[in-house]
Amino acid sequence: MSFRIRGLDPAPFQHLYSLADSALLAQGVKRRVVDSNPGFPDRIEVRDLEVGETALLLNFEHQPAATPYRARHAIFVREGATAALDLVDTVPPVLRRRWISLRAFDAQGMMLGAELAEGSVIEAGIDRLFASGAVAYLHAHYAAAGCFAARIDRAG
Repeated sequence: MSFRIRGLDPAPFQHLYSLADSALLAQGVKRRVVDSNPGFPDRIEVRDLEVGETALLLNFEHQPAATPYRARHAIFVREGATAALDLVDTVPPVLRRRWISLRAFDAQGMMLGAELAEGSVIEAGIDRLFASGAVAYLHAHYAAAGCFAARIDRAG
């Protein structure tokens, strides 16, 4: 099954990049200087940030559907990111090096299934979940912290 992994659109976050720390905190956002790698997985470029880069830690609604599965959680975005990752049939290293919770949703945002996958073999989980024609898209979450990592769609 061909799949596509995309990072978040940077546009909704760009207004935060130039704000002072006090202005960020007023919006519930915290600026962090990356001090370890891995440790700060960016959701726009879908990569582990390098030591010395700046990340914004914020709350993000990754599942906006008006269902019981509507969800938001903390994410990191690289301050200054301007282009979202867009890969077909390729898993970025940030997902490979972690355990991933894959969650399958229908077009209305109802969860149809879920699977825990070691990042090194994530494709098999993607294939199994997309085997159901009722599955419209997947969400990948970092299993340990539960944070949203990326959306996975059918490609082709």
